[in-house]
Amino acid sequence: MRITMASGYAEPRDAIAQDWAAFLASVLPEATWLPLPNLGRESIRAYCESWGVNRLILTGGDDIGATPLRDETERELLAWADAMALPVLGVCRGMQLMAQRAGCPLVSVQNHVGTRHPVTGAIAKEVNSFHAYAPQACPEGFEVLARGPDGAIEAMRGAHLPWEAWMWHPEREVAPFDPIDKQRIRNLFL
Repeated sequence: MRITMASGYAEPRDAIAQDWAAFLASVLPEATWLPLPNLGRESIRAYCESWGVNRLILTGGDDIGATPLRDETERELLAWADAMALPVLGVCRGMQLMAQRAGCPLVSVQNHVGTRHPVTGAIAKEVNSFHAYAPQACPEGFEVLARGPDGAIEAMRGAHLPWEAWMWHPEREVAPFDPIDKQRIRNLFL
């Protein structure tokens, strides 16, 4: 989750956009969801195991490096998901983190913040866009599912793990949610 500061005093808080609740209720009404706090490398695995976490969504918000505790927590979550072969959906920042973990640097992209544009490939549709960085190339162990008009990678999936990642934000769309996104998530998580 994104780390924010309480207004008026220094108290970091973990936060997630409220849009996720409506999106997840629409896509996976049979699932129970638990927001994971930013506990850091030492505690997050035990926390997930104590709650029986068996799937992950790495949500967007903030560039990598902006909040070191979140970076550390989510890197450890990916290492744990890899070891356990858990399904993972990376959204925007989540996709960027997956790419970096696979050794692929991020590059600056132009005209992707606050826009809509088409993507083509295995996924062809129009998407919302709120990111300033994208993977430089397809990371090792992944395959490209979609590219933007400028060639930037907009979606990818793991070749050997049940992982998928999108640079767009499905939760920010207006209900009813895109049936392509809904079906892809159901296929990944069920």
